[in-house]
Amino acid sequence: MAKMWAGRFKKDANAKLDSFNTSLPFDCRLYKQDIQGSLVHSKMLEKQGILSKKDVDLIQEGLHSILDQIESHEIEFTKAEDIHMFIEEKLTNEIGDAGKRLHTARSRNDQVALDIRLYVKEEIIEIQKFLFQILDSLCVAAKSHLKTYMPGYTHLQRAQPITFAHWCMAYANMFKRDIIRLQNTYSLMNECPLGCAALATTTYSIDREYTASRLDFLKPTDNSLDGVSDRDYCVELCSDLSLIMVHLSRMSEEIIQWCSLEFHFVELDDAFSTGSSIMPQKKNPDICELIRGKSGRAIGDLNTLLVMLKGLPLAYNKDMQEDKEAVFDCIDTVKECLDVFIPMFQTMKICKDNMMHACLHGFINATDLADYLTKKGLPFRDAYHIVGQIVGYGIENKKSLNELSLKEYKKFHASFEEDVYQYIDIETCVNNRKVYGGPSPESVSIQIQNIEDFIKQEACYE
Repeated sequence: MAKMWAGRFKKDANAKLDSFNTSLPFDCRLYKQDIQGSLVHSKMLEKQGILSKKDVDLIQEGLHSILDQIESHEIEFTKAEDIHMFIEEKLTNEIGDAGKRLHTARSRNDQVALDIRLYVKEEIIEIQKFLFQILDSLCVAAKSHLKTYMPGYTHLQRAQPITFAHWCMAYANMFKRDIIRLQNTYSLMNECPLGCAALATTTYSIDREYTASRLDFLKPTDNSLDGVSDRDYCVELCSDLSLIMVHLSRMSEEIIQWCSLEFHFVELDDAFSTGSSIMPQKKNPDICELIRGKSGRAIGDLNTLLVMLKGLPLAYNKDMQEDKEAVFDCIDTVKECLDVFIPMFQTMKICKDNMMHACLHGFINATDLADYLTKKGLPFRDAYHIVGQIVGYGIENKKSLNELSLKEYKKFHASFEEDVYQYIDIETCVNNRKVYGGPSPESVSIQIQNIEDFIKQEACYE
């Protein structure tokens, strides 16, 4: 079939140009959005008296037929420059000249801008559903482990006692922010570009408010140049998704460490682990390692969009065809990772005894020992210095703070009494941290309730 732009040219397109220029192999996934936009556009043209009812009825019937054929795999995506021309050509073949009239008052520039917005809006909702699932899973785990004590780390060194529930809520708050970021992206992009045409709208008396409303947008875009050129929402989406992957990667890294015999804080279910081709004893956390690796893909997709856009003049440029593969890959990567990570986390065994054992070695209650002295009247810096000496003594004598005798304590300061052992008990150390946001069961219970309230407030999770 001749190119729709062939009237201007005296030569046929070179075969290499066709292959290089086409976007159909990847933008074919926008077929549903493209047909959805065309259905509304044709109805608007009829409403405005631009197309006859007869033509629009044929267009509507033809588009629904093509949609059914695509979804039943009766037709394949072949030999077209893009999904828009593929559907237009199929429509014209089915209904004749009425199909050629569909493109009245429209350009592929506002058509593709519409399609990608519709697609991104749908995917944001789907990704949010995954994130609400992981929030729910974290809350369930936290409720079961309010008194599962473990070391908190700084610089990957044992630092202070916390609980596994407190750890869960740290990630829950990260994923909560990811949901809010996606909501903000959705809100900013919820404007309809259809009617911007190539860049300067059209001389036809179209109704952009009608198309925006029928396509479930808040309003039409305010400027036609911006409407066809804007890909901010693609950048924002990939930025949001990159952060989701960073959070998943950080969580995966900790699980990878904790699966090792050096930690043995958790054990992955056999169904979500792999083995070695040569070492029979191995049980590998491949899911977490792949997520950690795939986070780089999402970040790369974000970088692709930023670099692609940074030097583009207004309005549409063919460079912008490159937005789709980056957006599609980023979305697919995040959904795939969330889909496998959630059940892996839900079935993960928590090794409470090993976590508690780690708490008892490493002097993670040293700050509490210093606080004990300050509450006896010593300045904190003096107490800090004394406890530092005690820790050094404990290391030399291979004793934890709990194992030192009261006589040994009194060598360093007379204020130590028998009550010091209760004060530096791991459970006491955690329970005393009742400050809002802290690791005590009371505080973490509030954190869980805050996340559960957030889940209940979001309609898309229902």
